[in-house]
Amino acid sequence: MKKIIFIIFYINFLKVFFLTSFTLVSIIWILQAVNFLDFISEDGHSLLTYFQYSLLNIPKIFVKTFLLSFFISYYYLLLFYENNNQLLIFWSNGILKSTFLKNMLIFTSLLYLIMFFFSFFFAPLAQNKARTLIKQSNLEFFPALIKEKKFIDTVENLTIFLDSKKDYKLQNILIKDSSNPNNTQIIISKKGILINKENQKSLNLINGIIINTNLNKKNTILKFEQTSFDLNEYSTKSVTDIKIQELSSSKIIKCVYNIYIKKQFLNEQNCQKENLNNLNQEIYKRIFIPICIFIILVITTFIIIKAHNDINYSIWKFKIFIYSILIVILTELSVNLIDDNLVKNLVVLSLLPMIFFFSYSLFLKKSNSTIL
Repeated sequence: MKKIIFIIFYINFLKVFFLTSFTLVSIIWILQAVNFLDFISEDGHSLLTYFQYSLLNIPKIFVKTFLLSFFISYYYLLLFYENNNQLLIFWSNGILKSTFLKNMLIFTSLLYLIMFFFSFFFAPLAQNKARTLIKQSNLEFFPALIKEKKFIDTVENLTIFLDSKKDYKLQNILIKDSSNPNNTQIIISKKGILINKENQKSLNLINGIIINTNLNKKNTILKFEQTSFDLNEYSTKSVTDIKIQELSSSKIIKCVYNIYIKKQFLNEQNCQKENLNNLNQEIYKRIFIPICIFIILVITTFIIIKAHNDINYSIWKFKIFIYSILIVILTELSVNLIDDNLVKNLVVLSLLPMIFFFSYSLFLKKSNSTIL
């Protein structure tokens, strides 16, 4: 009977949790997806790249909202059970409040593993895939961004201006090409035709001049009747460098280990001493932030200490809400306490088990291990 009672509670919790998580992730994802529209309107990427990049950000959002979703779901379900006298089913079947918490700790361990998997493996992998997607994008929408009487600098090291545009025919074109650090090229052309094919994106220019300026500020002017300016070789201005949060966890741990233990620096991107703060913070976010789910669980479970008919119940549940939400907020803010000081980091990490055991001991004392 006791097992059935807990199974029903777990099922109800999972229903509320997945609904809450889905709602929060969806809201944040939609807001971010709107911001990502710049990939099309300004950076010239295709709709497919935009949707793929947006979808690959969902695991990161899920991780960021996991603790909040857990707290909201658990707090709501405990209030619902209490207000409908369903918690009495536990106490009337001889289940102690301390036993209730112990069972919830075991159940929450499974949720912790899910969060840890996403935080440690899946989210960084998805972020890395998203960055690779941007690097490999061929700027399919770039030709459509070329508009008349407007300086277009969507592509890195390239600025284009034109007086008029009708379909793919251009008039009075100015191009500045700074892709070669030793030579800046300015092209002025009376007419041009924009070629926009799957494997060919170029400008066929007619009647104009090319001005080459070297490092010594010497100019060379060339006239042409017709020439082709290839757009395929230019890359997006979107950031394509791999960020620390997009590195695999194994690489980050290996990097930190070599810096602290072997006193060596790997010849890899982001694995340098000046990045040690960010590397440590990333490890903390992926490994230790998920552990805070147990602290949130214990703090929120304090709500069952008092019954809903208690005169101070309203104040009590409000206090538990404030304490729990503060833990969620402080958990995120605690990342800023992590830096390149190993001793300081260990002190911060030691606070997590201390807070948990203090809260757990206080709960056992408050509940007094009595059957209600």
